[in-house]
Amino acid sequence: MNRKNVWTVYNQTQLKEVDKFAEDYKNFLDNAKTEREAIDTIVNEIEAAGYRELNTLIGGKTKLKKGDKVYSVWMNKCIVMFQMGSEPLEQGLNILGAHIDSPRIDVKQNPLYEDSGFAYLDTHYYGGIKKYQFVAMPLAIHGVVVKKDGTTVQLNVGEDEDDPVFFISDLLIHLAAEQLDKKAAKVIEGEALDLIIGHRPFVVESDKEKPEKEDKAASKLTDGQKYALKAEKEEKAESGKVSGAVRRGILAILNDLYGFEEEDFISAELEIVPAGKARDAGFDRSMILGYGHDDRVCAYPSMRALLEVKNLKRTGCCILVDKEEIGSVGATGMQSRFFENAVAELMNLTKEGYNDLALRRCLANSCMLSSDVSAGYDPTYASAFEKKNAAFLGEGLVFNKFTGARGKSGSNDANAEFIAEIRRAFEKDGIIYQTAELGKVDVGGGGTIAYILALYGMNVIDSGVAVLNMHAPWEAISKADLYEAKRGYVSFLENIDFRNE
Repeated sequence: MNRKNVWTVYNQTQLKEVDKFAEDYKNFLDNAKTEREAIDTIVNEIEAAGYRELNTLIGGKTKLKKGDKVYSVWMNKCIVMFQMGSEPLEQGLNILGAHIDSPRIDVKQNPLYEDSGFAYLDTHYYGGIKKYQFVAMPLAIHGVVVKKDGTTVQLNVGEDEDDPVFFISDLLIHLAAEQLDKKAAKVIEGEALDLIIGHRPFVVESDKEKPEKEDKAASKLTDGQKYALKAEKEEKAESGKVSGAVRRGILAILNDLYGFEEEDFISAELEIVPAGKARDAGFDRSMILGYGHDDRVCAYPSMRALLEVKNLKRTGCCILVDKEEIGSVGATGMQSRFFENAVAELMNLTKEGYNDLALRRCLANSCMLSSDVSAGYDPTYASAFEKKNAAFLGEGLVFNKFTGARGKSGSNDANAEFIAEIRRAFEKDGIIYQTAELGKVDVGGGGTIAYILALYGMNVIDSGVAVLNMHAPWEAISKADLYEAKRGYVSFLENIDFRNE
């Protein structure tokens, strides 16, 4: 099967478009390192493009018509967007789906402690990572702390040049003989991924010999310092002991900067991610090195494709979900009913109205590109790949007829008829694509959200962008593949009109 390198077929106009789209995408990556940040960034962009929130239309007299654009956000972690087509919803949707969560390290609910002069946050990693890759590098903290009164405090520390960064320590090479004898999975244990966040002891100026000076010094204390002193007194009264001074210093800083107390960690969602912006890679600037390509490199072009298309026959839909990296579970994962509920509400706002049979027909008649990244062929680790069925950077959008592991376990396996329909559409629009599997048969394996949507009986196939260093703190993609993915998603929305016979 002949393959094409995308770079060799683009003209000068397209090359400029590639660079412009890559800059837009890098900006998205920098502002969307968590699922909450991704949702905020996306909502700002789509509302500027005329999208209205679905909930604001429910219960009103509005009837949706061709060209109308609506969206629904669930728990600030997932979103579904619709652009209404000319056909009734019962005829099906053309769906682009991806996920916006990425492997990272999460902060536990009782995280703050001190040991040997260091203040730490206790952590629990999220998703599949090589734990040793996250040590000895600058890290940032992103997330929210929700206080008992419902006030939400947003944190984003470590990204600006003037921000402090945080880190997880590693054992120096001079003492690491025993460590280096361990298997890679054991070199760094999960409980060793605790984040160092401070080292300076909490000290308050006072003068026990002259009470008037002590009172004057106390009046100059910040709210955070007063809180730390109060916490110290409460600890001493309760147990007769006082926790470390470095820990109390961190409590004072957190209270001064963000106004929350230690107990507020209970209702916090704090994520530890690599600090720093996405960067062009290579002398030719052909690649992007950044955190979170999996799967924002599919989510962003999916969203942009739906913004770009007009005059659709079948209603276009973009689903961007949370929790894929841990099995698509929970209220914001693809296994929840939020998507089905949103489609039901959408149908209820059309002249045809909602009924259960129409909803079932709509979902069964739909077609979907379940977009997730594919493992890019890496010559350094060639033994893990079967080369003629591997994805290559620079050779366009990747299709995986099936995923799963070993004997296709846990896989969605797309129908040949549906693939033929996609081939027809892509040939019409000159979209460059490739097919691949995730490594050798008995070596690799992985899953996406495809099998979950396929439960409705709709046609679904996995597609996406080839990535090097997948699930590492810094992943790499080709700018050409990113742009070709967007072009392919546009073609899918505009051209696919396929139903099961």
